[in-house]
Amino acid sequence: MKKKITILPGDGIGPEVVDQGLKVINAINQSFDHKFELKEADFGAISIDKHGTPLTDKTLKECLSSDAIFLGAIGDPKYDNNPNLPVRPEQGLLKLRKSLELFSNIRPISTYDLLFNVSPLKSTLLKDVDFVIYRELTGGIYFGEKKLSEDKTIASDLCEYSDKEISRIAYQAFEAAAARRKKLTLVDKANVLETSRLWRRVIQEISQEYPDVEVDYLFVDNAAMQIVLNPGQFDVILTENMFGDIISDLASVITGSLGMLPSASVGKKVALFEPIHGSYPQAQGLDIANPMAAILSVAMMYEHFGLFQEADMIKNGIKWALANDVVTQDLSADKEASPCSKIGDVLAWYIEEKGELKIKTDPANVSLNCII
Repeated sequence: MKKKITILPGDGIGPEVVDQGLKVINAINQSFDHKFELKEADFGAISIDKHGTPLTDKTLKECLSSDAIFLGAIGDPKYDNNPNLPVRPEQGLLKLRKSLELFSNIRPISTYDLLFNVSPLKSTLLKDVDFVIYRELTGGIYFGEKKLSEDKTIASDLCEYSDKEISRIAYQAFEAAAARRKKLTLVDKANVLETSRLWRRVIQEISQEYPDVEVDYLFVDNAAMQIVLNPGQFDVILTENMFGDIISDLASVITGSLGMLPSASVGKKVALFEPIHGSYPQAQGLDIANPMAAILSVAMMYEHFGLFQEADMIKNGIKWALANDVVTQDLSADKEASPCSKIGDVLAWYIEEKGELKIKTDPANVSLNCII
């Protein structure tokens, strides 16, 4: 298979975790005889520093002509702490999503038995947690009209949705639920917001086309509590932009580390794949970031292309690494931590060896620990 992929390393630890994802991409493509054209471009704070804008026309053109985009992370403290700055890295991300019509953000949330000890939740709550969040990505309050009074004492942000914006992601979520455990939960605030009541009306209409899918409704505040109290109850969660932004980050804590959760943003043509974590500038250059979310985002990219064997190879490699304590410091607890750069090396090696790697315990032999 031939594909064109635009690589946006971004800021902070973004380039480091992207490098590990590229090691995996190259190993998969060599093992399965795929030809991917990989082209890197500036994006985010680094693009502001170089070009005065977080998303140049050149970068946008590259993205529009690609089959997929692999993004690391964006953001820099110097842009976070001054509300008066006219240009911010996040503006580039919003523009990219809007320009590519990436209306659906998909975040799978699953737990690993081997990481129960690093989750803030009790292990009894973590067993068999496996759900996915569908967050509408190009509408709502983030994209609504913004106003600021002349004296800068009154501000407003308009939250607006159309039935078409809601239905196009709703169909994706219903299809996912139909293929999974046949349960969909709409998260909203319909007791207060007119936009939420529109969401409910649209979902109730579409649900008639999916009689086998059970639909329930939760206000966002209750949903946040339920994700902590009983995360195993969920299958597919569907919600609007801002609520999805908040509850998906809340749900991410269940796994024990933001470094374990991938995401995909899809639209009509081009799809974007990225870890859900931020740029983590405090760890930049220290080789301690967890690249597994970025690598799992690569697995989602292969699934998007219909290459499920390749995606499974990557996910099995992650499970193998966890089982053999090949982890970065955020997951190491009392174990020895591996550098970020070596995680990519080991997973690429796992792929090249078709999953036949074994740790040798004989002191006379070279052990994996000697390599990592």
